[in-house]
Amino acid sequence: MSDLFRKKNINALLAESQETSSGMKRTLGPTSLIALGIGAIIGAGLFVRTAAASAEHAGPAVTIGFIIAAIGCALAGLCYAEFSSTIPISGSAYTYSYATMGELVAWIIGWDLILEYAVGAATVGIAWSEYLNNLLVNVLHMSAIPYQWCHSPFQTSLDGVHGFINLPALFIIMVLSLLLIKGTQESALINNLIVIMKVSIVCLIIFIGWQFINPANHTPYIPAATTYVDPHGISKSFGGVMGILGAAGVVFFAFIGFDAVSTAAQEAKNPKRDMPIGILGSLAICTVLYILFAHVLTGVATTEDFRTGGKEASVAFAITKYMSGYSWLASLVTVAILAGFSSVILVLLLGQSRVFYSMSKDGLLPFGLSTLHPTFKTPYKANIAIFVIVGFFAAFIPGDIVGDMSSIGTLFAFILVCAGVIILRRTDPDMPRQFKTPLVPFVPLLGIFFCGAMIAGLGWTNWLRLFVWLALGLIIYFVYSKKNSKLNNTTTDSK
Repeated sequence: MSDLFRKKNINALLAESQETSSGMKRTLGPTSLIALGIGAIIGAGLFVRTAAASAEHAGPAVTIGFIIAAIGCALAGLCYAEFSSTIPISGSAYTYSYATMGELVAWIIGWDLILEYAVGAATVGIAWSEYLNNLLVNVLHMSAIPYQWCHSPFQTSLDGVHGFINLPALFIIMVLSLLLIKGTQESALINNLIVIMKVSIVCLIIFIGWQFINPANHTPYIPAATTYVDPHGISKSFGGVMGILGAAGVVFFAFIGFDAVSTAAQEAKNPKRDMPIGILGSLAICTVLYILFAHVLTGVATTEDFRTGGKEASVAFAITKYMSGYSWLASLVTVAILAGFSSVILVLLLGQSRVFYSMSKDGLLPFGLSTLHPTFKTPYKANIAIFVIVGFFAAFIPGDIVGDMSSIGTLFAFILVCAGVIILRRTDPDMPRQFKTPLVPFVPLLGIFFCGAMIAGLGWTNWLRLFVWLALGLIIYFVYSKKNSKLNNTTTDSK
């Protein structure tokens, strides 16, 4: 039983992080890392999930949900910053867990990260597909892609057309996977350009939209507690404390991505200095923009608007309906959102491929996934595997289902990272730490509390999906990964 909790040696990890001859190229500075974080954070969560959380959970109090989600992320972000500067190697929470809590926990968190990165990328790919249709119809005045070719088989239109496959979502994931194979530096450059554009658009919406806020839409700011039945027939808490917690769990998806910065630690020029800057800097910038954006959006349009109109294209819908004279902004938003979604998918695919790379090097996944391209020095086989997985989810599963799966998977990962900081402080208190999480164990425990509260707000259906996912992961671990683990085999050979 003890071999299930064998830990990777910290000194061995630090030595591995110094390898340069046969490893990935160190090309990312602090500015690129902050841009990677912003590139992953601002996307479907802001432009799509804000309206959904307002309609189904909290009304205008969705801004309070953003504050709760931001606090949980900030607390976890402090823990990520300590780990990423102390153990600057690919793998993010998976690697940290392997060093502090052992192999079984590391496997669970690595498997769980698939819910965050791979399923998250699929969710944004689906939103990209929806906005592509919005661009074709409302901006370019062309015909929309037929319903059956841009929706899941589990979806049916109001006039009875059944979805078959989401081809646009599959297409964008393929293109970005190929870009990642080409190189991290090239991917970061494109991401930087997209980030500049979409942050500018968010700021435009905030500044222009502020004058169109109707105070009546913010009254009452916190709706009375009641229940709301969503289009799938599922009863959800609306208003009150539970409604706000539910909104926090939903909009938490909007913050997914800042931790993806930590997966690029092995490609940072000076990870001990730059990783905390990238993680905390991107989180701080996006939190301010999110709260202001949510306040404006819920003030411009009503909760009922978000329930009955707009759906995935809710921002463009609100601008078109209520902001007279700014139809050009709705068109600009649609173009910017498509580009912005692309950068989110790009960074999430980057994060997932680096987690696969690390797990493969440890023997927990097939060895071929850690093979680097001879020219580009990228884990191209991992990128191909991720394309297959993400492409399947994007092409065949509805967006609302995969979005909530991604949120609960990420929250679970954050809880383990917070716990890992406490454990490592006790087991190795003298380890050199470039950045230290303040007030340990208070801050990590508070992070665990906030993330746990948001998980509670997501509802039993998402708990069930998480348990089924983890059960499947444990089967794979005991059938394949445990037997092929390099750490366990090395230990066995030495006996």
